[in-house]
Amino acid sequence: MNVYTSEQVSNGHPDKLADQIADAVVTDCLAHDKESRVAIEVLIKNNHIIIAGELTSKHQPDYRKLVDEVFDRIGRDKTGFIYDPIYAAPYDIGIMVEAQSPDIALGVDKGGAGDQGIMYGYATNETPELLPIPYIVATRFLKLLNHHPSRMFRADAKAQVSFDYDSGRITTFLCSVQHSEDVEPSDFRTIVETLMIMAASDYGLNSDFDKLINPTGRFVKGGSWADCGVTGRKLACDTYGGIGRIGGGAMSGKDPTKVDRSAAYMARKIARDIVLAGYADKCEIQLSYAIGVAEPVGIAIDCFGTEIQPIDFIQAYVKDSYDLTPRGIIKNLHLLDVDYNTISAYGHFTNPDMPWEQ
Repeated sequence: MNVYTSEQVSNGHPDKLADQIADAVVTDCLAHDKESRVAIEVLIKNNHIIIAGELTSKHQPDYRKLVDEVFDRIGRDKTGFIYDPIYAAPYDIGIMVEAQSPDIALGVDKGGAGDQGIMYGYATNETPELLPIPYIVATRFLKLLNHHPSRMFRADAKAQVSFDYDSGRITTFLCSVQHSEDVEPSDFRTIVETLMIMAASDYGLNSDFDKLINPTGRFVKGGSWADCGVTGRKLACDTYGGIGRIGGGAMSGKDPTKVDRSAAYMARKIARDIVLAGYADKCEIQLSYAIGVAEPVGIAIDCFGTEIQPIDFIQAYVKDSYDLTPRGIIKNLHLLDVDYNTISAYGHFTNPDMPWEQ
């Protein structure tokens, strides 16, 4: 057996709440000032929200308004840490934000990368989305769960899919979903099993997998009341589900002069383009940058032996076809005009409307 497992979390998971608030700040600042420099981190515990980091912009965000908009999008009746029956209380926001370091600005303003780092892009032809099967099925399931009308479900949920690449079958499908206090997992088991089968069927997969639903039992207290949410702590869920390597830096909370974000999107586009062109069935791209330097200091390509064209041909194609400077990436992918609110949950590479997915 060759079983790989991928995880996804819902938009009500505490780490995703933090990511969504951080990206709401980025989107708001760029909408009012395209030259904004944003590097925002968010921490949520119980009803306390800390927004910290660096921000240089002509625009002053209304942080409470942005947080309210995030909760409204998720559904205030589902976000347990706002309406928890025991701990219900108005949430408070602490702001610890200052201007970007002028030392960083020196390099960025000249077109250089905002920091050193390595970024990966990955694509595989095993799904129409060019993403790994277990990752995309787990993501599809949580989107179905999110839109289910049942009042039993709350916002915090996690899914995990184990897929045997040798047999092409799902072996185990796991879900832990927060629910209202007046129900038991047995009350919604049939609903969740049906959604699991729907998600698998959408990709022509088997339905006779092991189904684990809230294996510890009740899951009433969730969100930030049960855990602490922090920006950038779900990088595998943001990218490729643990299949395909990822860089060490978060994407959410950063304007696109930060290559943690922009170069990760460009690397994904390049890998995607290579697979779509039929040059390989699977492709991984690594880009590396030095702070203040515009061109990447390293480019590595791995097609895992699936290449149809020679690697030398693919390397020359990448070198000749893409502007990999931060300014070039921002311009070609229109990154100053993206609504990052639409990708801060359920994966940065699952929205077909994003320019790096086209």
